[in-house]
Amino acid sequence: MAMLQRTLLILRRALAVVTVAVLAGCAGMTEALDTPSYFLSVQDGRAGLVDGRSVVRGAADSLAVVEVAAGRLRVAQQIAMPTSLVGPPSSIAIASGGRLALVSAATRRDPLDATKVAAFDLVSVVALDPSGNAPPRVVSSVRAGAGASGISINRAGTLALVANRVEGSVSVLAIEGEQVQAVGKVALGDKSGPAHVAFTADGRRALVSRDGDNRISLLAIEGRSVTLEAREIYAGLRPYGLDVSPDGAWAAVGNLGAGQGDADTISLIDLRAQPPRVVDTVSAGQTPEGIFFSPDGRFLGVTVIDGSNKPKGSAFHGTARYRLFGITDGRLHAVAQVVGGQWLQGHAFTPDGRSVLVQDAANRQIRLYRNVAGDLTDTGERLQLDAAPSALKLWR
Repeated sequence: MAMLQRTLLILRRALAVVTVAVLAGCAGMTEALDTPSYFLSVQDGRAGLVDGRSVVRGAADSLAVVEVAAGRLRVAQQIAMPTSLVGPPSSIAIASGGRLALVSAATRRDPLDATKVAAFDLVSVVALDPSGNAPPRVVSSVRAGAGASGISINRAGTLALVANRVEGSVSVLAIEGEQVQAVGKVALGDKSGPAHVAFTADGRRALVSRDGDNRISLLAIEGRSVTLEAREIYAGLRPYGLDVSPDGAWAAVGNLGAGQGDADTISLIDLRAQPPRVVDTVSAGQTPEGIFFSPDGRFLGVTVIDGSNKPKGSAFHGTARYRLFGITDGRLHAVAQVVGGQWLQGHAFTPDGRSVLVQDAANRQIRLYRNVAGDLTDTGERLQLDAAPSALKLWR
């Protein structure tokens, strides 16, 4: 009997320890989920869609600080400033340290006709307060090239590159504190259509997606000198959105295709290989718009428009999807998806990777999804905006 009592006492103590550990883990999980995260989101006041037809709306362009806390979304701060939905959803770049952002504007209202849009070349320099006490403020602007679209800043925070989609060039911007100046330009060709440009982890090279002539260029970087390498990469038809994994091992690109209802693709590029090369390409659905890695590099998120921007009477009309892909031994594999939304654009993970913000341009909303080890669910949380959200970046 005494032995039985001792055994029961040991079991009770063990159970108590396990219970405490589980509760602590749950508390830690709740704390992680409830810790506020802040994102920069830009909204295009001109961009509208009515039954597959583009319309020019009368709303204002803006930059919003979006807070995610306890499973809710809210606009913490917002300022008016030029931006554009045209081009891949990569028109925001934030320097390390979180004190400076650059925002490109590929289009603006046509000065001669407010019902139309025209190509633009503006990059706004935005000062940020990492404490969040002061709202973002535009301190200056720089002229890049016509159709200034995807923009990136190197990890050192000293150099930025801008893909000028209409001009067919990449602008080189030098950064010193809040001072940003154009110091060079790399010509790619009138029909190259550079969409986005992304630095490698070491900052000594960059990749440029060119949806005009179906190739990816490599740029060599030495200080402020940026030159075009002879090597070109061919991933698929009209490479567009582009991202580099946090560890610098991979790049991923979305291939837009011809927009004729066919399934389009995404490709994985091995950056460790010499020279870098495409190692896998898989089907993603119609029009993979935005493509970004999770913070830990385990997942690759893709917004797939899937005909949601086409007229309802079109044989190719559908509902948009947000898809997660994993990478195993240099191969892409589908993990999960959420079907919903229309004309999806940018998206971004929270720092722990457990939540994803997805921008729905047609409905002018930001959608909140939950990601638990690749199990993707729609929380139902929506943030309504006045203008069409396009690019989105984690700030802090």
